[in-house]
Amino acid sequence: MYSEDDILNREGKKDINPEEEAGKAKFRISVIISSSFLVLIWLIKIFEEFTKLDLSVLGVFPNKISGLIGILTAPLIHADFSHLASNSITLFVLMIFLFYAYINSSVKVFLFVYFFSNVLVWFFGRPAYHIGASGLIYGILAFLFFVGLFRRDPASIGLSLLVTFMYGGLIWGIFPTDPKISFEAHISGAIIGVLCAVIFRNSDPKPPKYDWEEEEDEEESENEDELNLK
Repeated sequence: MYSEDDILNREGKKDINPEEEAGKAKFRISVIISSSFLVLIWLIKIFEEFTKLDLSVLGVFPNKISGLIGILTAPLIHADFSHLASNSITLFVLMIFLFYAYINSSVKVFLFVYFFSNVLVWFFGRPAYHIGASGLIYGILAFLFFVGLFRRDPASIGLSLLVTFMYGGLIWGIFPTDPKISFEAHISGAIIGVLCAVIFRNSDPKPPKYDWEEEEDEEESENEDELNLK
């Protein structure tokens, strides 16, 4: 006689890897969160287009009390559909990386970058309305790069290298190359992203080491012991 578990295993219905299932669940969550934010900013732009309203007044206007509203709303507002489209794909990918790889700290990092990058813009930006999600992009990008350097585990370093390969060219955006582009938002986002990498570098557990890594650590400790004996 076979038990129910034996039958299910024979049919392949219980051959489930918990780590694989957890990884799939994290990926689904990261896609849902990233997609939801993109849907929101696209709906806002569509609403602006149909109503013929100018929502740029909801951007950050530095050193003006009325411009403080932009700290909450500026990343949701874009100048036109071209501006929105250029930000959307990059933001979508980076948000997936963030929420998938750093599930414990991702929400805090996102909120820190979202709000405090705009705070810096309000203090130090040029007297104009600063709008768009580019500060958010630079903040998440900086976090993903530097947190890998600080954590120094293979997965984090690998992700740092990946985002560098994919979006390393964005570094030029921190320079004032175009007066119509808020390089202040880019710099501010990057600064907050680096700070988040420092603050939250240990918030997420590091993946277990491979056998060869443990062997290397043991060899290093043995070599240190030998040096100390000498």
